[in-house]
Amino acid sequence: MELRIEKTTQPKKRPTDQEMAGIRFGSTFTDHMLLIGYKKGLGWHNGRIVPYGPLSLDPASTCLHYGQLIFEGMKAYKISGGGIVLFRPDQNMARMNKSCERMCMPPINEDETLDAIAKLVEVDEAWVPSVPGTSLYVRPFILADEAFLGVHPSNSYLFATILSPVGAYFKEGLAPVRIYVEDNYVRAVRGGTGYAKCAGNYAASLKSQEEAEKAGYSQVLWLDGVERKYIEEVGGMNIFFVIDGEVVTPELNGSILPGVTRKSVIELVKSWGMPMSERKISIEDLAEAYKSGHAQEALCTGTAAVISPIGELKWGDTVMRFNDGKIGEVSQKLYDEITGIQTCAREDKFGWVYRVK
Repeated sequence: MELRIEKTTQPKKRPTDQEMAGIRFGSTFTDHMLLIGYKKGLGWHNGRIVPYGPLSLDPASTCLHYGQLIFEGMKAYKISGGGIVLFRPDQNMARMNKSCERMCMPPINEDETLDAIAKLVEVDEAWVPSVPGTSLYVRPFILADEAFLGVHPSNSYLFATILSPVGAYFKEGLAPVRIYVEDNYVRAVRGGTGYAKCAGNYAASLKSQEEAEKAGYSQVLWLDGVERKYIEEVGGMNIFFVIDGEVVTPELNGSILPGVTRKSVIELVKSWGMPMSERKISIEDLAEAYKSGHAQEALCTGTAAVISPIGELKWGDTVMRFNDGKIGEVSQKLYDEITGIQTCAREDKFGWVYRVK
């Protein structure tokens, strides 16, 4: 795909690296964005990198009425010597196509699209922070923009990517967070869109998230939508437990997002020779393992937070406090290894790093 580049004539005042480390996640954006159009019969076309700014949408655009909108999230890192890398972006492109299929949207050319995203990062390379713990968050998304009020897949779409320098996702940083178990609302069910990274999944979680925050908790742990007993995922992250030395995570069942960091954790743990299983985990079984002293650690994984240890998990009147409210050995080892690979400070034995420049 031919990619036109139009650089801004009015660049923003770039925050210092130290300022970037302290800004609210996803609140500051770089100078440029990537746009690619799609029309039925023509395919993906008109790729261009242009100055960051508002999008022009017809009020009847189908994304505004029927929710045809998907997105991804990944990060760019500055490495020693000034180079820039992405972490496993091929997995994000593959997952985006799975979301496209579920939401009746046209597939992207994964290699061409990744090349275009990498070019955008290169254009805005000055915005990639270098302070430890910081990165440039990359948000690709696709929305349906046909002006049509019938309930039908759109015939035209817009692919866009924006960039945001970020520090820690949670204000606690790597300190253990407090999680509230949701047993009233439902986020997703098997056969639905839970495995797709579509906007509606996150809108469905907001009410519960709001109530959790009012109670002093950082995130919500969702149970399955049918029996309301099996652990699924935490907000926008996957969840793991260390039980009797075994690392355990809920199996993918169609209502859980197949996280890229989740996949990386599983592959790392197996490479270390540690016991690892993907299976159903009921909240009752977890509570029993905790009460009997067999549950040592709990942690969340995701692109934004990487590894976020759980210090407290509240389920009704049961409060589970893991590892005395401190980061556990497995959580720390995973964080050190993944962030080390992401910044090329550690050997990339798996070929996960994609070099932008």
